Amino acid sequence: MLTADLVSVRRRGDELRLVPVDDRRRAHIEALAAALARVAREHVGKTREEVDAALDGAARDLEVGGSAGGGDQRLTNAVVKLVRDGCRFDETDPEPAQALRRDVFQRAASARRAATAIAPFDRDALLTAVADEHSVSAADIEAALYADRPARQRLLAFDGRPAAAVAAGFTLSQAQAVLLRATKVTAVVRAADAGTYRQLFRTLKFLRLLPVVTPVPTPKPGRGGGFRIELDGPFSLFQGGTRYGLQLGLALPAIVACDTWSVEADVAWGADRRALKFHLEGKAAALLDTPPSLPDDLAAFVAAFDALASDWRVDTEPAVLDLPGAGLCVPDLAFVRAADGARVYFELLGFWSREAVWRRVDLVRAGLPQRILFAVSKSLRVGEAALDDTTPTAALYVFTRVINAKQVLARIEQLAAGAPT
Repeated sequence: MLTADLVSVRRRGDELRLVPVDDRRRAHIEALAAALARVAREHVGKTREEVDAALDGAARDLEVGGSAGGGDQRLTNAVVKLVRDGCRFDETDPEPAQALRRDVFQRAASARRAATAIAPFDRDALLTAVADEHSVSAADIEAALYADRPARQRLLAFDGRPAAAVAAGFTLSQAQAVLLRATKVTAVVRAADAGTYRQLFRTLKFLRLLPVVTPVPTPKPGRGGGFRIELDGPFSLFQGGTRYGLQLGLALPAIVACDTWSVEADVAWGADRRALKFHLEGKAAALLDTPPSLPDDLAAFVAAFDALASDWRVDTEPAVLDLPGAGLCVPDLAFVRAADGARVYFELLGFWSREAVWRRVDLVRAGLPQRILFAVSKSLRVGEAALDDTTPTAALYVFTRVINAKQVLARIEQLAAGAPT
């Protein structure tokens, strides 16, 4: 992903606009990406330090060569960053290198203290002695001393996108970087396939971006409506901060996969963090390589629940629940009982804001007809009594650290039976 300093933008009043990627600029981006990708592939097996130097040198040569659209150093640096993102380096266990350094440095310190004018400290002899003990060469020992440092990691493969894809997606890559500085984001999306919405909502949940979703009317007769999505994060830290900008940027590919989409964002831009408005819209672009999986905490809970061997199975792609006039709820899971098909929805609110929990309580009290269990972290200081016997279709389950599968099973049994929870 690009960083904010690599984005080519213009300010128009209180608006922040991306520099358009016209045909000439797109061709230049593609040429740069193709040339840099070749350099990366040629350096498979080299260290990160060598790969970085080669990419930087190639970029300078391409700019000096005056290729079409050249002369924009920020653009060149941005393409270099996107190509670097496609480089896959080995990640060695740091402990062996740390232990070796500790051993060699301790020996060297002792040898220096014992050195005299007649018998001075001999670095090569020390490395050879260590190498003999490990049955390797002195050169191998010297290379292994800092093998855990990023600069010494070796390039295993180049898995970057094709140059044409880099050029075609460059505008959205820049938009992702802008969202790193976002303080508020609202998206309007429309899609003919319900699966597209499920994938979008799953992605937002996976990134810990709690969506406040409301329907929007159809723009023209005969066309389907869509959703307006206001994004929130854990503890509602958007106010005055950009802590969740990375998650917002990562969410953009799922948004742009919808048939039509638009994004409005408030961003804190520049060194002075000036408040600006950012707008982008477009049509479907398939940028998600793989559908998002369940977050780790949910995946662990599902595994624990399945291990109970109960009469309930877990549906990991539940429907979006809509209460006209009141709002929508996007469950994470649904439990389906084999005996009678009874269904109880489940949403993990976990470490979201207390406001998010009360929005769910209000939705239930407004008449949400489906049976649903909300799992809430104890740290949010919301009691299970917030949903009492007057709302038999829903319940709150407050957990401390880990969602207890047995307790969840007991609660969904009570909800399915219509008994007080």
